[in-house]
Amino acid sequence: MLNDEQEVETGITEGGQSGPFRDILAKNHARRGKAPTHFVDLAQKQRIEVMRELGLPKFRASQCATHYFDHLNADVSTFSDLPAAHRADIQEQLFPTLIEPLLEQRADEGTTVKTLWKLFDGSRIESVLMRYPTRTTLCISSQVGCGMGCPFCATGKLGLTRNMSTGEILEQVRVAALQMRNGDVAGGPGRLSNVVFMGMGEPMGNYKAVMHAIRQISALPPYGFGISARNITVSTVGVVPGIRKLAAEHIPVRLAVSLHAPNDALRDELVPMNKRFNTTAVLDAAHDYYLASKRRVSIEYALMRGINDQAEHARELARRLNHYGDDWVHVNPIPLNPIEGSRWTASKPEDEQQFLDILHRAGITATLRDTRGSDIDGACGQLAAKALETMHNKEQQ
Repeated sequence: MLNDEQEVETGITEGGQSGPFRDILAKNHARRGKAPTHFVDLAQKQRIEVMRELGLPKFRASQCATHYFDHLNADVSTFSDLPAAHRADIQEQLFPTLIEPLLEQRADEGTTVKTLWKLFDGSRIESVLMRYPTRTTLCISSQVGCGMGCPFCATGKLGLTRNMSTGEILEQVRVAALQMRNGDVAGGPGRLSNVVFMGMGEPMGNYKAVMHAIRQISALPPYGFGISARNITVSTVGVVPGIRKLAAEHIPVRLAVSLHAPNDALRDELVPMNKRFNTTAVLDAAHDYYLASKRRVSIEYALMRGINDQAEHARELARRLNHYGDDWVHVNPIPLNPIEGSRWTASKPEDEQQFLDILHRAGITATLRDTRGSDIDGACGQLAAKALETMHNKEQQ
């Protein structure tokens, strides 16, 4: 556990603990410790070292990797090719239980599955599995809560509790891949094909763990899940140093930037991090990512009635994006999922269509985001946010 003398890890870039750009932290942030070490938190050399400490040869580490990544199994008691006398120790040392399902909700005739998870310290996060005709996408969380403080976001209202470990991130992926393989999602057995870091948290704020997770999601079995890096999307509100670090990784993941406004005056209100990295800095970094990766950047834009959804906003957005050239972005206008107590509401359908039409006429590819799971709090973070808010209320009573 953290003590009062230890530095609290905010998970955002240096300087995020004080001043006007500090992260918005949950009240109990400093009391949180790190998750127990999991097999996937370790490099292969470290896994081998643990095996040696247990009196086992190094090839046992590769056997465990095969069970986890290829068989999608984390129950060491069933690893029949490992010595029975050592299985309990391996389970304790390398495969602790990191996440447990608390609640599962299904929508869209069973093709959307939203899971509320309890973590080792009682924290709540969520993941959403969405099956489409040609792909299956998992939306995962990378932090408990979020420190970005966007006022229209349920997760942002709670603040940041802590970063998640690589193990906690990858367990969401393993369980979803197993659900698909076993046919537990409507449509019968299938394969998890896409992963998006668009759940709770700012992925760039947990950069090291997220990158370790991405490498293992995209590596081929027995060292990863074998999901193409081109089918992985990393979303950010615009943490510019993180975008530039990601470009230098030369891993062809897709970058998604949550822009939500075409100018600084409006974005300062909607995305507080804009006061630290403004729209010009964010778009410059995003365009540089496109040049480095040769992959179009996704611009996420939550449409809010009368706030950012009018014709002048669409025209200004088109001008800003076309400044960098043609065909480097794909804009995803997103019908806002209103949160309780928020003054922001979803746009009128005619305004949504007008927004799309203006972008299309400007030569910009744009697609209105599919609002999957709207009847089960479909916006990322809503389910976990409600659970956390309930917990906080009970603690105060």
